Amino acid sequence: MHRGGQGPRQPRIALPPAGPRVPREDVMFQLTAADGHGLSAYRAEPKDDARGAVVLIHDMFGITDDMCAAADDFAARGYLAIVPALFDRAAPGTVLAYDEEGFARGVTLVEEVGREPALNDIQAAVDAAREAGKVAVVGYSWGGFLAYEAANQLRGLACAIAYYPLGVVGAGAEKRRVPTLIHFGATDPLVPVDQAQRFRDQRPDVSAFTYEGATHGFASAGRATYHAAATCEAQARTLFWIGQFVEGQAPVQLKNAGAYAQAKTEKKKAKAPAGDDLGPPLD
Repeated sequence: MHRGGQGPRQPRIALPPAGPRVPREDVMFQLTAADGHGLSAYRAEPKDDARGAVVLIHDMFGITDDMCAAADDFAARGYLAIVPALFDRAAPGTVLAYDEEGFARGVTLVEEVGREPALNDIQAAVDAAREAGKVAVVGYSWGGFLAYEAANQLRGLACAIAYYPLGVVGAGAEKRRVPTLIHFGATDPLVPVDQAQRFRDQRPDVSAFTYEGATHGFASAGRATYHAAATCEAQARTLFWIGQFVEGQAPVQLKNAGAYAQAKTEKKKAKAPAGDDLGPPLD
């Protein structure tokens, strides 16, 4: 597994257990985007006071059980989690099967919804989530691309995480305004490993990792593409990232230089205490 880009130094850690899951209630509520569009969203509440919030952006299959389970998991770890239904602009309530027909329909809906309207809907979710504190955005596939775009386009984000994002390889080279983390699958036919490597080489301001044996959709437990080891390691990095930037100090905005990781700014303020045994970064 390879690391590229800059980011906080990460200890070698195993994925921490979420603990007992809060009894799940499929709570859908309404959001209103800036252009007046109303959309539904799945909301998972933490049992105790929230440590912050996570807005999850679904892939081209909609708010599937996998997306709800991911939101529930973040809630079990203490975060308010919201999943906006981005397909509501084209086909309200649509959830697609993990098959060729579902994929084809999802591609059509992605085109019908469009980038800017989707970002408007994500902004509505971010605004709603801010009641719980700082907000991270986590996206998958199409949602990964939108999370990457949201990092620079939306207000109120502390950090962005993208799983196997479509389209980022050809995205603009604008520096990241908030810390951005990306997970690539080494055998992903939709984001070939050579393209992922080229992206990492060209974008030192983004922390990007490649997972051996993992393909597109490797973090969706309900799909044949699920890869448990890659999911576990990617989730550990994601939780570390969110812990740094949602629960920690906000990233510092440097003039004409984008947003830099908290660890960089902290390093200037104080040296690590003696006996720091965090070990080498994940690789």
